[in-house]
Amino acid sequence: MATTGAAEGFKKRLIVKVTVGAEAPEKLSQAFTVASVAAASGFDISLWLTGDATRFALPGEAETFSLEGAKPLREMLDVILAAGTVSVCSQCAARRSITGDQLIAGATIRGASSFVEEIMQNGSESLVY
Repeated sequence: MATTGAAEGFKKRLIVKVTVGAEAPEKLSQAFTVASVAAASGFDISLWLTGDATRFALPGEAETFSLEGAKPLREMLDVILAAGTVSVCSQCAARRSITGDQLIAGATIRGASSFVEEIMQNGSESLVY
């Protein structure tokens, strides 16, 4: 359940930045788990994919990842997309020759200024994995 500051009138927002890919499977899965649980709980969620995590915004890539005892990455990604936003780092995408038209539906390429704007908003909390 989302929390709202009665006096302030805002909904809590969680920004999760993922800086690792499949080379750090537990950290990657934990980031998606936290983001999807927050989304399913009604929080405003923003997931940022950077570094090698950017590939999970490409069609079919989330389905290639599995970790024993963890929910499928694609399942968690769908929960996040249904309730929030998924952003791919513009510099990271450029280094990997990823363009916006290649991304899964709902994901967008955005720059560092957008990330800074999100984390500095009143009521925002950010986590970096």
